Amino acid sequence: MAHSPASTASPLQRLSTFKATTTTPSAASPLETFAADPIFSAFLSPSFSSTSFSSAALSSGSPASTAEKLQHAIRLLESQLRSEVLSRHSDLLSQLSSLQHADHALSTVRSSVHSLQSSLRHTRSELSDPLRSITALTLQLSNLHATSELLHHTLRALRLSKKLRDLAADPEKIDLAKAAQLHCEILAIYDEYDLAGIDVVEEELAWVRETGDTLRGEAMKALELGMEGLNQGEVAIGLQVFYNLGELKQAMEQLIGKYKGLGVKSISVALDMKAISGSVGSGFGPGGIRGSGTPQIGGGAKARDGLWQRMGTCMDQLHSIMVAVWHLQKVLSKKRDPFTHVLLLDEVIKEGEPMITDRVWEALVKAFANQMKSAFSASTFVKEIFTMGYPKLFAMIDNLLERISRDTDVKGVLPAITSEGKEQLVAAIEIFQTSFLALCHSRLSDLVNNVFPVSSRGSVPSKDHISRIISRIQEEIESVQLDARLTLLVLHEIGKVLLLLAERAEFQISAGPESRQVNGPATPAQLKNFVLCQHLQEIHTRISSMISGLPTIASDVLSTALGAIYGVACDSVTTLFQAMLDRLESCILQIHEQKFGVLGMDAAMDNNASPYMEELQKCILHFRSEFLSRLLPSKTATVGVETICTRLVRSMAARVLIFFIRHASLVRPLSESGKLRMARDMAELELAVGQNLFPVEQLGAPYRALRAFRPLIFLDTSQLGASPLLQDLPPSVILHHLYSRGPDELQSPLQRNKLTPLQYSLWLDSQGEDQVWKGIKATLDDYATHVRARGDKEFSPVYPLMLRLGSLLTENAPETQKP
Repeated sequence: MAHSPASTASPLQRLSTFKATTTTPSAASPLETFAADPIFSAFLSPSFSSTSFSSAALSSGSPASTAEKLQHAIRLLESQLRSEVLSRHSDLLSQLSSLQHADHALSTVRSSVHSLQSSLRHTRSELSDPLRSITALTLQLSNLHATSELLHHTLRALRLSKKLRDLAADPEKIDLAKAAQLHCEILAIYDEYDLAGIDVVEEELAWVRETGDTLRGEAMKALELGMEGLNQGEVAIGLQVFYNLGELKQAMEQLIGKYKGLGVKSISVALDMKAISGSVGSGFGPGGIRGSGTPQIGGGAKARDGLWQRMGTCMDQLHSIMVAVWHLQKVLSKKRDPFTHVLLLDEVIKEGEPMITDRVWEALVKAFANQMKSAFSASTFVKEIFTMGYPKLFAMIDNLLERISRDTDVKGVLPAITSEGKEQLVAAIEIFQTSFLALCHSRLSDLVNNVFPVSSRGSVPSKDHISRIISRIQEEIESVQLDARLTLLVLHEIGKVLLLLAERAEFQISAGPESRQVNGPATPAQLKNFVLCQHLQEIHTRISSMISGLPTIASDVLSTALGAIYGVACDSVTTLFQAMLDRLESCILQIHEQKFGVLGMDAAMDNNASPYMEELQKCILHFRSEFLSRLLPSKTATVGVETICTRLVRSMAARVLIFFIRHASLVRPLSESGKLRMARDMAELELAVGQNLFPVEQLGAPYRALRAFRPLIFLDTSQLGASPLLQDLPPSVILHHLYSRGPDELQSPLQRNKLTPLQYSLWLDSQGEDQVWKGIKATLDDYATHVRARGDKEFSPVYPLMLRLGSLLTENAPETQKP
């Protein structure tokens, strides 16, 4: 049936339609009037409350007026509603027809639903009996299937049990791995399929469990025998048995715990002072141990020997434990299950977990460290033994580590102990190392304090005192020389003591005017310094000899301390040697007061040495008899070892030769007879230096310069430029000598700058050959200027020779040739 648009619209839409038809533009609808009215607008609000409205009307003061307005509004609404109904009468009738049709259709549907429900009740009654039958049969089938499965697994378990019995029938030939596999399968079937409560299975299971215990015992026995004997086959069998039993990880934990316990017990027994006491005698008689861990009077030696013996036994046991555990780990890392190809090590150690050897070693190191700390603090006897015998204790530890590393060094297999693990064990005895080094330092420093007491500055130690210090140092080095690391530690302590010795010896050195005088006999202060120098020299030489066979690093450790000893030894006599050298130089400076320019046969025939040379010889003889004879080593001393004084004397002798040549070259004028006299002076100087100071042949360049200068002064000026003698002389000496062959107007730098010979000599000491040549070149330029100013065109033959030699010799002069 077709519906008009009005009939399908909602009530609100129909209401709006009614409004549209009844409202006119000229008149507002009642609803719009109500909306604008202050009283009626409240009725259009969604939150309208009749109680609130009534209360407001009553309180307004005119409730009657409000009631009248409400009555009027009601009448108006009724009139509007009537008008709407009349205007839409046809639409309302069509809507009523539609409702009647819907009611008829609903009655038809209700009748059909009742018919369907009746059909369903009939169908249910027909199907209920077959369903009950099917359910019962299904349950019966399920029970039959479960029973069949139970019987099947029971039979399989009994068959496996029979196989296990057959294998166990001959204990000598039993295949432990196969038996373990059968045992594991039987228990797995029993647990997985819940065979509990079946009498035949329960009876058989008791025997299976008993057999399992036997298999575990045999497997553990094979493991332990294989680990002790390092038999890879036996260890592999034991591991396979436990793997097949499904108990590999638990068995390994048990085994690791056992070996940890053995190691800890071995360490405890080694340091058990009561046990040591029992091994050497009664605890109450001589040789026993008191409560403090100190042996009774007369038992110290036996207790000490017993302690070292137990420590040796402990080291052997720890070695055996670690090698056995490493062997177990090695087999685990190689053994795979033949069926699943699973690596057994992966079953025992998961990713990120430590290795078996690391776990055992960590437990042993921890126990060892605790025992060492306890022994150090609780037993003065053990502390004393391990402190004084630390090298032996360290040797035991080092030997243990070396043996373990050597016996577990197999290519492709991890070692038993890592480098970090080794350091941990060494650190466990570090407390005794510190005590040992402190004792070493104390022994040596006590000797030094006795030999060089702070309270007494004037006392000089004897040779016996110095020998005792050296012997003690040698003993300390020899006690640890088998271990490089410990040797370095002891050398550090020796270095500290040597620095202390150098400090005390420096405090004893006399530094007043008496220590520097060189004109009279040796003073007590000088004799004291001589003894100190010789003692320090002896210490330096002997200790340097001790460490000569050690690695370079050992020498480096003591280099600072030995340098300090050497420095103090030098300081004790350096001022004296400087004073002697100053005295000899002052004698040589008197050469400028002699008249080497005198002509005549009398001067040439005079065979006596110059007065300054005679004084120089007397000073050298005096120094030799009073000072050097006490400082220089005897002829029977070790050849090839240069002492401090020997070095100082050699340096002084070389300086005297060079200083003489320098000032001999400055002599001006120099006649032929003066040359002969100077040659005699050089011969006398060579003899005096060689006999009383140092063999001149061993002085090198200074001696060659002296030997070259003597014939050089006799050469003609024209021969000088090509003479091979120039190679052995400093350029400044040659150029200074040439001034004596030139005219007076060719002034030397000494004359040009109006310096004394001493001042000029000091300037030469501070300058190089190039600076000296600049000074000489300035005098040559002045000479050339004067000649040209006179109008002369010829120069002295010396002038061009000096220019040529100066530029040539300064370019080729060796760095070692100093003026």
